[in-house]
Amino acid sequence: MIFDNFWALLGLKILIMALVVPGVSLVIIFAELKISAHMQSRVGPYFAGGRYGWAQPLADGLKFMQKEDLVPRDADRPVFKIAPMIVLAGTLAVFVIVPFSPRLVVRNLDLGVFYALAAGSIGTVGVLMAGWSSANKYSLMGGLRAAAQLIAYELPLVLAVVGVVIQAGTMSMVGIVEAQAQTWFHIGDFGVSLPFALQGQIIGFAIFMIATLAELNRIPFDMPIAESELVMGYLTEYSGIRFTMFFLGEYAGMFAMSAIASTLFLGGYYFPGLDSDVFGPAVLMAKVGLLVFLMIWMRWTFQRLREDQLQSLAWKWLVPLALGNIALTATLKVVF
Repeated sequence: MIFDNFWALLGLKILIMALVVPGVSLVIIFAELKISAHMQSRVGPYFAGGRYGWAQPLADGLKFMQKEDLVPRDADRPVFKIAPMIVLAGTLAVFVIVPFSPRLVVRNLDLGVFYALAAGSIGTVGVLMAGWSSANKYSLMGGLRAAAQLIAYELPLVLAVVGVVIQAGTMSMVGIVEAQAQTWFHIGDFGVSLPFALQGQIIGFAIFMIATLAELNRIPFDMPIAESELVMGYLTEYSGIRFTMFFLGEYAGMFAMSAIASTLFLGGYYFPGLDSDVFGPAVLMAKVGLLVFLMIWMRWTFQRLREDQLQSLAWKWLVPLALGNIALTATLKVVF
């Protein structure tokens, strides 16, 4: 059978990811177009594909694929061309350890949390490569801003996860979900289980989501792109399919980071009273959808931070709060 052959199974998994990730990205793009339109009291996409404009993301994708793939004359061509691939590959790699049910996971690694954070950081390298190789001062400034921002917010992102690892006693993503499924307290004969966000990790959850927005360069943390000052930052010289890869990387990253946040803080595929093997994927997707909506809501609500405000938020507030959360979690873990 195919499941007994390693290479056949690997090819099947790669094929599924190659189909699912772009599909999910297009759905999120459409959701952002419609949600932002409603927030601003306008119609938004309406005609593409018929009523409600459901085919607008597909039309945009076809448009970008038909555009000429330009490379600046003075650019470092190999680095310039491979940068968007690295950004997208880093996002795709995160899906390896996201559990959609107890058995529906590509690989349940014992160091799953470590792998997720490491794989998610690969995109930083791609952004720096794009900014440096473009032979454009706007792109270089965008790349340097991205480096400063990603370094600043990588630390609170990691520290926010440490509290969950301490509380769960494991770095396996499936193990973390199972820890949240355990009974927290009883009401008569009925056992109540709570996600870690309601078991004392609400601060860690808030820090993780804020740092995620910064890692994805989403408003109010879009200083590396900042079209008003930097045209489009490290994306200035990109066109056609390579620009589309950056675009898909951002929206696939929204899904991936929301899936990780849901797994770590919101119970993942588990919901009380439902069979996780059957309903697990739907439960996780519902939680992911809620967090993606939150990210879209943030984008169309807040204005862009200044660079000094962005750095102050990370170093003066998020890092101390994350360290305090770790100390409190460790203390309560020992006491109880």
